[in-house]
Parts: sequence; C-alpha cells; structure tokens
Amino acid sequence: MTTHPTEKRSRFDPEPIARRDFLGLAALGSMFAAFALSLLGMLKLPKAAVSASPAKKFNVTLPDTLADGEAFIPPGRNVAVFRDAQGVYAISTICTHLGCIVKTSAAGFDCPCHGSGFQKDGAVRKGPAPKPLPWLKVSLNGSVLTIDEESTVKSGTKV
Repeated sequence: MTTHPTEKRSRFDPEPIARRDFLGLAALGSMFAAFALSLLGMLKLPKAAVSASPAKKFNVTLPDTLADGEAFIPPGRNVAVFRDAQGVYAISTICTHLGCIVKTSAAGFDCPCHGSGFQKDGAVRKGPAPKPLPWLKVSLNGSVLTIDEESTVKSGTKV
C-alpha cells in the first residue's frame, strides 16, 4: 500500500526501500549465489567426469569346447579369438569403415550398420569397408592368453 504524501503513515508500516538500495541488495545476493554455485562446482572437480574404460591389455582363457575356426568373443570386448591347428590369433571386431561393431556369421563377420562383410581371417568380402579387420597382438603366458588391443600385427601371425 502506497501512502500519499499528505497521509499519515502508521508506525507499523514498513519503511519503504529506495530503488537504489533494492538494486544494491539484488546485486549482493547475485554475487553470493554465484560464489556458492562456483564452490559447488569446485567440489565436483576431484571426481572424474568420465567413466573408466577397460584396459586395452587383457587376459583370456579359451574354453576347452571351442572348436577349430570358431570365434570366441570375450564378454565386454571388441575382439574375436580363434584357435586352429597352427595356433591362436585375435581379430578386432571394429569395422574399418565407420567403427561399428561387426557380428560373427557363417561366412566370417558382417557389419550391421553399412553392410560390409569380412572373411574369417578379417579380409574384406564386400564393401564399403576400405581395409581388412586388424589382427591384434597375442602372447601366451602358460594357459592364459594376453591380448593387446592397441598393438596390431601382420595378418596370419599366430601364437
């Protein structure tokens, strides 16, 4: 309720606040809010904002029931491990076209995204993939295989 200059104000009426005082208090409140939010942001900094990815080197034990030439795909990995009469080898299951994950098929591997096809040795069977699936470095430690997803080897390299 605004009072007319000629009206008498009650002593219980609040003091009117000047516009300049109101703006000063609003600026002060905004400063404290920005400070509090920046403190909250700084408290989150020590915690990593990205989720940890699995190690690029990992150990695998092949199942005894794995038939020669049959692909074994370790859970949570983009690698197909094969065993045959000449040894053990691993092929990446990441398509060389645009990085989709290829699926195993009777003919080898098929890309569900753009239709590329690969033979069981990773060679391109049909496009648009520009190059074969890379073979990965495999080393043998007793009965455990160590596969390094960051190291590629020449096609045909078996352990």
